[in-house]
Amino acid sequence: MTQPSSNHSSRHLPSSTRVSIPVKWKRYGGRKIIIVPDSPSAAALPAPRDESMVKAIARGFRWRQLIDDGTHATIDDLAAAENINASYVSRLLRLSLLAPSIVTAVLDGTQPPLLQLQHLLKPFPSNWEEQRRHFGFDGASA
Repeated sequence: MTQPSSNHSSRHLPSSTRVSIPVKWKRYGGRKIIIVPDSPSAAALPAPRDESMVKAIARGFRWRQLIDDGTHATIDDLAAAENINASYVSRLLRLSLLAPSIVTAVLDGTQPPLLQLQHLLKPFPSNWEEQRRHFGFDGASA
């Protein structure tokens, strides 16, 4: 095989073939992956989850359990034990009141694309159907 010369004329370059493959870039677990249409591997990928939402919901349920079982008597007591601000503990505790279908959607990564943790930490309706509308889920069944 001959070494390519530094001369850039086309007679010295080997012939080439251009291949075009339609692909999509998708964020998955904090990294970008290539999705090739109709590939079996694309269908096998689990839905990407927003790990910050999952972690916040899990903490809310855990903290609710610690209060319910008497491990901590108050939110202030729990906050002190966790070395976290009591208002933050209160906001995460409220996540334990989310409709089960919303929690499931977040765990499965099927929540509305625009739903972010900051939205969940703001006050929301207590009624599950109203929560679904409030957070942009299609339909109102919980």
